[in-house]
Formats: sequence, structure tokens, C-alpha cells
Amino acid sequence: MAETTAEPPAVSSSFDLTARPWIGVLDVNGRQHEVSLRQVFAQAGSLRRVVGDLPTQEFALLRLLLAIAHDALDGPQDIDEWAELRDDLDCFAPVQAYLDAHRERFDLLHPEAPFFQTAGLHTAKNEIFPLNRIVADVPNGEPFFTARRPDGLRLTFAEAARWVVHAHAYDTSGIKSGAVGDDRVKGGKVYPLGTGWVGGLGGVFAEGDTLRDTLLLNLVGADTDGLDIDAGDRPAWRREPPGPGGAERAPTGPRDLYTWQSRRLRLHHDHDGVHGVVIGYGDPLASRNKFRREPMTSWRRSRTQEKKLGEAPVYLPREHDPARAAWRGIASLVADRTDQGQTSQPAANLRPGVLEWIARLVTDGHLERGHLVRTRVVGAAYGTQQSVIDDIVDDHLLIPVVLLHRQDRIYGRQAVNAADDADLAVRALGDLAADLAAAAGSTPDGPRDGARRIGFDQLEQPYRVWLAELASADDPFELRSQWQGEVRRLLGRLGDRLIEAAGDAAWQGRTVTGKNGTVWLNAGLADTWFRARLAKALPGPAGGGADTDAGGGTPGTGMAASPRPTSNPDDRTDPETDR
Repeated sequence: MAETTAEPPAVSSSFDLTARPWIGVLDVNGRQHEVSLRQVFAQAGSLRRVVGDLPTQEFALLRLLLAIAHDALDGPQDIDEWAELRDDLDCFAPVQAYLDAHRERFDLLHPEAPFFQTAGLHTAKNEIFPLNRIVADVPNGEPFFTARRPDGLRLTFAEAARWVVHAHAYDTSGIKSGAVGDDRVKGGKVYPLGTGWVGGLGGVFAEGDTLRDTLLLNLVGADTDGLDIDAGDRPAWRREPPGPGGAERAPTGPRDLYTWQSRRLRLHHDHDGVHGVVIGYGDPLASRNKFRREPMTSWRRSRTQEKKLGEAPVYLPREHDPARAAWRGIASLVADRTDQGQTSQPAANLRPGVLEWIARLVTDGHLERGHLVRTRVVGAAYGTQQSVIDDIVDDHLLIPVVLLHRQDRIYGRQAVNAADDADLAVRALGDLAADLAAAAGSTPDGPRDGARRIGFDQLEQPYRVWLAELASADDPFELRSQWQGEVRRLLGRLGDRLIEAAGDAAWQGRTVTGKNGTVWLNAGLADTWFRARLAKALPGPAGGGADTDAGGGTPGTGMAASPRPTSNPDDRTDPETDR
């Protein structure tokens, strides 16, 4: 519900974000506290990372810091300039003078140009809305991420500043109250225009041992391949303060997109803090083919959009799936755009610009081949027409930088192939569960999905360990062969357990109809099919590391150790063509 009473005169008239603590950080000793913009750059070498109220807030704040660093340093222009920054322990010293020069635009309560807000923004009825409009842990007034209640919600100025940054990045879509002066208003409302810019991305960044390392790793050079940066690229505080309406324009580069004003905001406050907000749509921006401007997401080619728009190629951000761990999507992180089949055809995936930049650093020898880079993936999953946040993704993958090497692509290919091995093997496990359900006369979809989840969970940690070992491997092909053996062992064991747990109905079996006609399907035949599928997914030496002691059976023979009946050999059909 919105209040319609006028805001009382505000006592607090300034909250200087350059000098007042408001950014949550974790230092290298494990202590968490808040720092100002000046402090976060001055202390970056002794800070572990930014800490947000949510992972998405951390990502939005990191992008803000990167925009400041890029603009204050006016670069780096190339890899040599980046190397000079890395070697200079005081490389962010110019940020202090920069913040001095733009101090007024970093005042959260400035009367004419409040930080990331529109002065005087109001609706026709002078409504003031509760702060759950911008606090993402209470969407639509229902507690979600915390126990914080929306009723009478108040924020400190530090909290409010963080949520203002987050709102521009991740605010939900839906119908919003129209502001006076916005020509998009119809009947007092503005109809859905999409989430904040970052909400449509599958956020990716490289995380170093300290915040200084993190900033440097993601501080991409202006001459990075595949990244276009206009000479006039600049962040929001070096542009004219926005009015109530939205401006359709093309982004000029990372500094612009890192601070893109997706919303129009105005905080309502008193002496003690912030108690209300007015929020509406800001500058609209379609995500299609922005890969030359936005470096902190992977991109996927969309055949559907190509047909719809009559143009090719069309790339869209690859959003994160909460049900899919980061290691399973390694292809979108490490696959070189020129290393995906026929080079005459546009690539199916484009890895993030920040990883293209790191690929250049390792190829040119600025990062050692054995170096491990912690790749963080952060994103929001929206539901109900993007009007609520259903889930938040926060995962990481420790990637050996040799996987990104542009000339030596063997390691990267084997990492992707190993993830594919896991995917195919888990499919075989899911099919086994489905066959057992069908043999018992049950619906196969639920058991298949459950077995797949268990399979991926079982392989996640072993894959992460294997991937780290790839950095020091002399023979990546041999290491992949070892991985296939480990997958055979682990999933073979899970298959044995499914067979052992099959009920009497599955062992008795029933007639089922497949592509090649009908077959008498029981647990024994399901086991035979599973071993054949697993062998096809994971070719290798005979025996291949299968665990013959895992379930009392003999993997590869299709014969369970239990005395329960197995299928008649004459009923066995090809496991790939019969389904």
C-alpha cells in the first residue's frame, strides 16, 4: 500500500558515499565491516571481497567499483598498461582525486542530483511506497531471503544506498506507478518493460585472493577482442541527471552498462534514515547482441530470434539456471568462439568478455599456465512474468587459466569433453531409473529426474577436483581417461543401488512398447541396457575402473547378483534405438 501523505521536512541533508561507510566488505582476516568508496579502493589489497545483503547485491556493487576504476584510470587502454597497474601496489591512488572531482554526484541525499536517483520524482497522487519495492528479500511483501518484515520497514542510509544500486541492476518487472513527466504513463501506470539490466544477464566475474586482485582481473583492456568501447563511454554520474522519463539510446561501453539507469528512483527519508521510495522505469535496453558492450556474461546464439527478426546471428545473454551447477556449463565459460565446429558459421556460444581478457593475459604470459582463477557466477531467476525473484544463483568454479589459452586449446577442450562425459553418463543413469519404473508399471519421468539429480550431485565434487588437477597435467588426454573411469565407477555404483532397490514388480517385468515394437522389460534387461549406454557414453579400456564390489553385481555383463529373474536374451534390444 502506498502512503499519500506528504513527506515531512528532512533533517539529514547529505550522505556522502565517498566518505561515509556503506559498502560491506570482508577483510583478509575474516572480519566483516562497512567502508566508504575512498576506503574500499585505499584498502583493496587487505580486503578479501565485497559482501552484499545478497550475492546479486555484491555483483552490482562490484560493477559500480569497476566503473569507478575504469573511469578514474581512463583505462587500461591495453595489456601493457594493465601490467603496469598490476605491478603498482598503489595503482588505485588516482581514484581518490577522481572521487573528489565527482563528490556531489555521490551524495545519496543531494537536493538536485541524488546518487542514482531523480530529484523531485513523484506520482500524480504524491504516493510514497514501502521499501519492499527495492529490498529484494521481501518481494511483494512476503519475506523471502530474510525474516525482515515489510510492515513499517526502515533502512539506514548505508542500507538504502546498497539497495538503490541493486534496484537499477535487478529490479523486477511488472506494472509500476507512473511518474509525472514520464510520457509512457497510461492511466497513471507504466506497463512492464522488463527487469533491471543485470537481471537479464548470467553474471560472471573472476575472483582473486583480494579485492585488489578481483578488480584488476576484471578491469578489461579497451583493446580487448570482441569488445567495443566508444571514446565517450562514461558512467551515470558523468551524465546529466535523469528526468522522470526513459531515454532510448545505445550503450557506449562497460562504464555505461555497469551503471545503467534501468529505473527512476527517489528515496524518502528523515533524520534517522529512509522510510519510503518512489520507483518507476528508467532507460529501456534490449539485451539482443550487446556482447560487444557487456563483458560480464556468457552469450548464446538464438536461432528462434534469428527467425523472428530475420537477422543473423542473434546472441542473447546466457542466464543461469538455479538447478544447474556451474561446472556443468563450463563450455560457455571456456570455449573459444573460434573453437566450436565450423569456423565459417557463427559460434553457438560466446564466453564472457572478462574471460576473453583473462585468456589474453595467459596467452601473452601475464598469468602463469598453472594459475587457478575462481570464476563466480551470480544471477537472479524470476518468476510470474518477471514480477518476482524466485531464486538467486551463486556458484563458483576454480578454472586453471591454461583452459583459456588461445593457442593451446587442448586443455580447454578436454575440460568441456569431460563435462559432456558426465552429462551422457548421467543420462544413462536417468534412463535406468525410467526403465525400472516402466518395468514396474509406474510413470518414468519422476524417477528419471530424481536419478539425474543424484548423479550430478555425485559427480560435482570429483569434477571440481579433477579440473584443478588439469592445471598441472602433462597429458590432458590421459587425465580425461582417468575421469571417465571415475565416472564409470561412481555411476556404476549408483546403478547397482537402483537395481538392488527395484521392487518385485520391476523384477517380474511387463510388456512395454518401444520404437522397434514390444519387449518384455524387467530389472535385468534395464540393467543390461544401462551398462551398454554407460559403455557407449564412456568408451575406454575394458573394465575401465568399474567398481565390481559396489553392489555385488558384475558391471558390463547385465547380470545382477541377486537371484531374481533376468530377461530372456532373445528379448534384449538395442538400448539406443528401442527408446
